[in-house]
Amino acid sequence: MKTCVIIYNPKSGKERFKKALPTVVKRLEALGFTCNIVPTEYARHATQLYKEAAYNKVDLVVVSGGDGTMNEITNAVAKVKHAPPIGYIPSGTACDLAHTLGIPKNIDKALDVIEFGELKQMDIAQSAQGYFAYVSAIGNYVDISYKANRILKRYLGYAAYIIVGVRAFFTVPMIKANITVDQTSKRGVYSLILILNSRYVAGFDLIRKPKLDDGELNVIAFPYVPLFNNVLFLLAFLLRIRKIPGVTYLKGRQVHVVTNHHRSWNVDGEGANSGNQQVRIIKRALPIYVHPKKTLYFADEASS
Repeated sequence: MKTCVIIYNPKSGKERFKKALPTVVKRLEALGFTCNIVPTEYARHATQLYKEAAYNKVDLVVVSGGDGTMNEITNAVAKVKHAPPIGYIPSGTACDLAHTLGIPKNIDKALDVIEFGELKQMDIAQSAQGYFAYVSAIGNYVDISYKANRILKRYLGYAAYIIVGVRAFFTVPMIKANITVDQTSKRGVYSLILILNSRYVAGFDLIRKPKLDDGELNVIAFPYVPLFNNVLFLLAFLLRIRKIPGVTYLKGRQVHVVTNHHRSWNVDGEGANSGNQQVRIIKRALPIYVHPKKTLYFADEASS
């Protein structure tokens, strides 16, 4: 029999996954797995549980939670020699990583991705704030995900982010920074800096056809423009305009942001420290099942 560890955050989303556990186990057992179910009990517990699963050489780790839970898993993946494949069942509010990989919040359909999807090796990034899978950001709106009250998120879902976002609309920061991507440097005053390995951030479609295993990160830096900052955000986030005059777009393997701004960095939807950010890519480190329609975000391994 194949072995599977189910790691889930019992407080994530509206706790639907916990209620569906018997169905999940039955489905996995039908695929030939024996399952060990372990809920997370404290911060970074998922990191420890995945490390233990890797040590025990399990065949599959099923993870259910939001982007924060997957970030804990990412930090474990970076530190083990042989990372077990991951089947993700998203149960958080935004779940940007799942959105990018075509993994639905519907539990049965997410299990379909584990059964019928393709196992891909996604890049991750090492930063001064820890490892991340899809985004590190500083500036306007980036703290919405962790400032939104957990109770509000449970009952209002994505609307909780909108409530917190209204305040951010009127408090645009001025971030003096020097951004270096590989050999290219840009100095300026910014309202938002995004370091991405994803298509979606906070539910917004930012990179049309990202390559998630090419060893490079996308950087988008919005300038601070009094009275017009939110116009730029409107063009990028809601109208999905890919190239906006004055906005910096870079791509590379290493990113270094030097700033003394007091705002905290956001790493995969979670708050981190403020200050400088140094990021380097780690190629094809995260083994995860993705929807067949999203394999276009990955290179053809046979030809790479």
